Amino acid sequence: MTEQALLFLEEKKFNELRAVLETLQAVDIAEFLYELPLEKQILVFRILPKELAAETFVEMDSESCEYMIKAFSDKELREILSELFLDDMVDIIEEMPANVVHRILSNSDSDVREEINHLLQYPKDSAGSIMTTEFVSLKENMTVNEAFDRIRKVGQDKETIYTCYVTDEKRKLLGLVSVRTLLLSPTDVLIKDLMEDQAIVSAKTSDDKEEVAVLFEKYGFLSIPVTDNEGRLVGIVTVDDAILVIKEEDTEDIEVMAAITPTDKPYMKTGVFETWKKRIPWLLLLMISATFTGKIISYFEASLAAQVILTAFIPMLMDTGGNAGGQTSVTIIRGLSLGEIEIKDLFGIVWKEFRVALLCGLTLSVVNFAKLLFVDQVSLTVAAVVCLTLLATVLIAKVVGCM
Repeated sequence: MTEQALLFLEEKKFNELRAVLETLQAVDIAEFLYELPLEKQILVFRILPKELAAETFVEMDSESCEYMIKAFSDKELREILSELFLDDMVDIIEEMPANVVHRILSNSDSDVREEINHLLQYPKDSAGSIMTTEFVSLKENMTVNEAFDRIRKVGQDKETIYTCYVTDEKRKLLGLVSVRTLLLSPTDVLIKDLMEDQAIVSAKTSDDKEEVAVLFEKYGFLSIPVTDNEGRLVGIVTVDDAILVIKEEDTEDIEVMAAITPTDKPYMKTGVFETWKKRIPWLLLLMISATFTGKIISYFEASLAAQVILTAFIPMLMDTGGNAGGQTSVTIIRGLSLGEIEIKDLFGIVWKEFRVALLCGLTLSVVNFAKLLFVDQVSLTVAAVVCLTLLATVLIAKVVGCM
């Protein structure tokens, strides 16, 4: 489908191009635009219907968004902003330079600017930074019929209406009720008789956003209410934002495990100099740490000179130690990020990994012992020394790796 769209773009058949794009999801259109030069991105974007254009805008990378905001007239920008949900607008603003942020805010309504400034005050990694204030709230003394009237009145501009939140006059969260429950209930029943008010799962604005994202995986929710320290409902986090948080945190974990300073930019959008800056500090640190290995080898130079054959096995021992430690550290880091492991589990983890290391080390040593005798044809003494060293290396690497 995108190949056909590209063909229509090259032939300047814009009506046909618009028809093709209208059959695609916003994220697919964003991917299509990503493959185009920036000047053509704005051309295709202006072809899209207003609502679809706004949905696509949210899915685009920061560089394209910045280019388009600068290219938009004030009228075009206001039309796009009017279609965006508040949390999406905040996400875009956080990635823009100051002059672009000023233009976005100057083309937003005063009440929207006030909400944006409020959300931007929350710490970057907090639940408050990813929540939206666009939710449907109900009162406990409403009937089902009155609740539907309110949903119809305010729901069009809300990010989700499937779950409605019940609050009192001071906005304190009392419970929640789903639209499914409302649909299946008599119209004269009161909300307080239908709402769930026991064991409500919620988050505070100061909670870590990764912890909030884990709640979605644990409970399977579509949205989670966010309250302030006094229990007042101030916003909700939706599942799409939670997925983005999980993706970002997973990417960060993988980059840290690979000794790379985390970055927010896609690989193809990151310049050579910036990539160098992210990698070189860790490479320098690892290179310096490797000098200790050289010092150790130098210290035993006389011993190795007596059995030169032993030096041939140093790379194998170092690689096996690195692989063994890497296996363990990756497993533990992943367990920490998923909340499956805590610092208090340290001694249990060390004991477990010690036993695993013992089994792995013995297996590798037995196989290597046979290889040394029958393939490399070294002496029994050399084979024993290498295999005992291998066992010790795996034990030390796995214990250090998990700690």
